[in-house]
Amino acid sequence: MNLALRDKVAIVTGGSRGIGRAIALGLAGEGCHVAVCARGEEALRQTEAELRERGVDALAVAADVTRAEDIERLVAETVARFGRLHILVNNAGGRTRDETDEAWDMVYESNLLAAVRATRAAVPHIRASSGGSIVHIASIWGRESGGAPTYNAMKAAMISHAKAMALALAPEIRVNSVAPGSVAFPGGSWGRRLEEDPEGMRTFIEENIPMGRFGTPQEIADVVVFLCSERASWVTGACINVDGGQSRSNI
Repeated sequence: MNLALRDKVAIVTGGSRGIGRAIALGLAGEGCHVAVCARGEEALRQTEAELRERGVDALAVAADVTRAEDIERLVAETVARFGRLHILVNNAGGRTRDETDEAWDMVYESNLLAAVRATRAAVPHIRASSGGSIVHIASIWGRESGGAPTYNAMKAAMISHAKAMALALAPEIRVNSVAPGSVAFPGGSWGRRLEEDPEGMRTFIEENIPMGRFGTPQEIADVVVFLCSERASWVTGACINVDGGQSRSNI
C-alpha cells in the first residue's frame, strides 16, 4: 500500500529510543524526512544516522520537552532545515509513582504540556504546508483506570486534548491519539522487568495480555505511520488501542 508520505516532513519527540525511534524509522521507511529530539546526545545521533540510512534527510535536535524554548527551537530548526512541516508525533513523556507536587509537575510538563506546546508551535507550519497530521502517544492507562495516578491522569488528558484539537483543526489538520499497552524493548521499563523477573512477567502476561506476549515498538509505529498517511484521511479525533487485547474498555 502506498501511504503517500514520500518527501513529507515529520517531527517525532522522544525519538531516540523505543517507540519514538520506531516511529521515526517507520516514517523514514515511507520516504519522510524526519526531525527527532531527545535529551541524550549519543542515542540521538545514532538514530539520526539510522534515519539517513533509509535514504531520507534527518535532523537530530538535543532538546528537553519540558522547556518551552526547546520545543519552539525544535520546530523552528525543522522548518529552517526542510522548509515545511506536515507531521508531528508527540511521543516524549515521563512517569513516576511518586505523588508529590514535584512529581505531578514533572509528569504534567513532560506529557501533557509538552504535547500542547509542540502542537501549538507546529500548527501554523502544518497549515502552511496544506495540512497534515498530529498524533499523541497516550496509553491504555489514559482510556481506563490503571498505572500510577499521575501517569493515568496525564495520558487521559492527552487523549482529551487530541480530540479537542481534532475538532478545532478540521478539516486542515487531522489529530489522533494512539494508546499502547505494555511494550517491551531493551532499556525500557518492561524490558528491564523481563530481565529481572522473567517468571513474574510470564504470570503478568498470562493474566493480562490475551495475545500472550508484550508488544514491540514496531507494532505501535506501524499504526502511527498509517494515521499520519493519506490512507487515514477520514480518521480524526480517534484514540486507537494497540495493546494485544490488554485493555478492557468497550470503547
